[in-house]
Amino acid sequence: MKKEQEKKVTSRASQTRSNTERPKEWAPPSSLDAPPAPDGFRHRWIRAESLGFNDTKNISGRLRSGYELVRADEYEDSDYPVITDGKHAGVIGVGGLMLARVPEEIAKSRTEYFKRQAEGQDESVENDLMKEEHKSMPINVERQSRTTFGGKK
Repeated sequence: MKKEQEKKVTSRASQTRSNTERPKEWAPPSSLDAPPAPDGFRHRWIRAESLGFNDTKNISGRLRSGYELVRADEYEDSDYPVITDGKHAGVIGVGGLMLARVPEEIAKSRTEYFKRQAEGQDESVENDLMKEEHKSMPINVERQSRTTFGGKK
């Protein structure tokens, strides 16, 4: 009986599962890693060039709508790819893209704006269909989408 009391039982919580875990699989690093955005902002990659030509229209449009470019010197403790020459030298950028930040309010209001635009277009299409509908041949407008991944149908 004393031997049973002397015998220490380890709790299940103290045991680790490191021996049964699968080894980590290698994955190529993302070329679009970005530093975390400051509170109240979102980071977005914007197109700076396409097919080797500068896309100044896209950049200036984004800047006019509230985006600001993110400079590498704001994140000195990190090593992000930087544009080294030209007008945007010092900005975090890779492969024709530049990192920009936008305030959360602007990002949310932009999302709402485009949501309203899409709803208006849907309503317009429905109204156009209803004009063409005839009593003897009603148009069934059933909008439903479904996405499945793999497996049998």
